[in-house]
Amino acid sequence: MSSLEEPLGLDNMPRLSVIGRLQRCTSTACRPRVDEMEMSNCLIEGRECSSSNSCIEEYGWRRKPRDMFSRDSLIWKTSRNDRNQMIFNKFFRGMPRYVKIVEVGPRDGLQNEKVSVPTAVKVELIQKLASCGLSVIEATSFVSPKWVPQLADAKDVMQGIKDVDGARFPVLTPNLKGFEAAIAAGAKEVAIFASASESFSKSNINCSIEESLTRYHKVVTAAKKLAVPVRGYVSCVVGCPVEGAVPAEKVAYVAKELYDMGCCEISLGDTIGVGTPGTVIPMLEAVMSVIPVDKIAVHFHDTYGQSLSNILVALQMGISVIDSSVAGLGGCPYAKGASGNVATEDVVYMLNGLGIKTNVDLGKLMAVGDFICKHLGRQSGSKTATALSKITADASKI
Repeated sequence: MSSLEEPLGLDNMPRLSVIGRLQRCTSTACRPRVDEMEMSNCLIEGRECSSSNSCIEEYGWRRKPRDMFSRDSLIWKTSRNDRNQMIFNKFFRGMPRYVKIVEVGPRDGLQNEKVSVPTAVKVELIQKLASCGLSVIEATSFVSPKWVPQLADAKDVMQGIKDVDGARFPVLTPNLKGFEAAIAAGAKEVAIFASASESFSKSNINCSIEESLTRYHKVVTAAKKLAVPVRGYVSCVVGCPVEGAVPAEKVAYVAKELYDMGCCEISLGDTIGVGTPGTVIPMLEAVMSVIPVDKIAVHFHDTYGQSLSNILVALQMGISVIDSSVAGLGGCPYAKGASGNVATEDVVYMLNGLGIKTNVDLGKLMAVGDFICKHLGRQSGSKTATALSKITADASKI
């Protein structure tokens, strides 16, 4: 990772106590240079000195230049690292050391685009995403072209990526017919999707919640016979474009039904992006009371700019699987006003800053985002990619 891509982490953040002490030192004698080689007691101990004598007489030894390789310096650095670790433990205790990112750009990201993307471009997109280190990439969806024409080439996409190594490529299957088509096309993993909102279920998949669960039970049963893993999605876990707020217990009910029928992982989707930590936390608590936390993933749309804050609280609650979309692509054809998914670049940048491993190369990922955005004729929805691209562009002019 280059220095431009390196987020500001706990180890290189300025200490607020140091900043405060600098502001309190107002006398000439107590205004030391801010470098590690020469720090008077005003900086280190935070004393409000009125003259230089008190600093020299009582703490004169601290005014001597410090050898950066001396024992005192090593102790100082060690104590600083210990303090940062204490801060981390206080605010981020229980967070995972590694997070699996499920890249949904090729499916969820492209299904709502007005511009039709050629099959060859979709295949290249998936190949490039796999080269970034992403281990799970949702490739496409075997739905009726009548409902999602952007993904009508699902079979051809699967043919184009059959030799791509280093990643898994689950596909979305809305029913048994879609599952059979996916298996015939070479799919090794599938996903099914139910809603926690009755109204959205009827508008999205033309059936009630209970009818959808019956339908998916058939899919899971068929998948078990072939030893094909099935992932379950729950949409509208916080809010619905028709019903408004969705009760947490309804989300927990649908999630448990999917888990009990055999889904290996349950992804909880804030389809219209209305969630905040205040609404996401009780929803996650409800689901975690009926499903093991290591079987839960989160899937946030960034309509109101709340995705990263919601992901952070999910991490603090022990969740270690995050869905995201390169360049923030996405939306839902049946959820008016829903913007794109949280950008994978932004998620990786934040996780890097927290010291959480993803095995994803941020530089390569930004290049992939640029690649697909050029084909779509739009700007990236990733704030990280936008900011770092400007920094790189400005640096090249120097």
